[in-house]
Amino acid sequence: MSRPSINPDSIRPVALSERIRSRIQAAGARYHANDNIAAFIEEGELAELQAEVQLKMQGVLESLVIDTASDHNTQDTAKRVAKMFIQEVFRGRYQAMPPVTEFPNIERLNELMIVGPITVRSACSHHLCPIMGRVWVGVMPNEHSNLIGLSKYARLIEWIMNRPQIQEEAVSQVADLLQDRLQPDGLAIVMEADHFCMHWRGVKDTDARMTNSVMRGSFLRDATLRREFLALMPKRG
Repeated sequence: MSRPSINPDSIRPVALSERIRSRIQAAGARYHANDNIAAFIEEGELAELQAEVQLKMQGVLESLVIDTASDHNTQDTAKRVAKMFIQEVFRGRYQAMPPVTEFPNIERLNELMIVGPITVRSACSHHLCPIMGRVWVGVMPNEHSNLIGLSKYARLIEWIMNRPQIQEEAVSQVADLLQDRLQPDGLAIVMEADHFCMHWRGVKDTDARMTNSVMRGSFLRDATLRREFLALMPKRG
């Protein structure tokens, strides 16, 4: 009896991105642009994922009819872009949360603390154009709150922002993370940012900025505290 023939073209290795996606879907987890998926990436796989992105980015350049073979400016563009996405501007998707040392509130501090402005950089998930801005954090601790160092605020916020983001969602994600880590009585987040999807394309408005905030706990209940925070927010520039 003759064996059925197998078309070699029908046998292809499963791309790493497909394997990671299958793990996420099997766990019933979400993998939106601004989600962290580090738990589903195994040791050593980021280099393979970067190589896959590089290959597909090369295809994008070819579809844009860019002669990367003879144009010395774009010969390594696919490699550079893949590295930028995986290791730099979107690394908050692929790397675990940075370690943060927390300290008990031994002195039972219960006065308003303000951190900022913290410079933030991201990219809008609609067009992958840059978002450049600043974040201010207000914290009203209680005797059971955890305290973290000043630089740790910047590290945690950077981890959230280094993903394709929508500003309104990014501010909520920052608030969720800091609320979970600090357990304060009140938390306030304000973000002001330039969106290059407006500056660079579309209406090309070079002056418009977006400012939005999240107020939780005592900042939401107490209008006087909220006004104090907004009045004391240190501005720069």
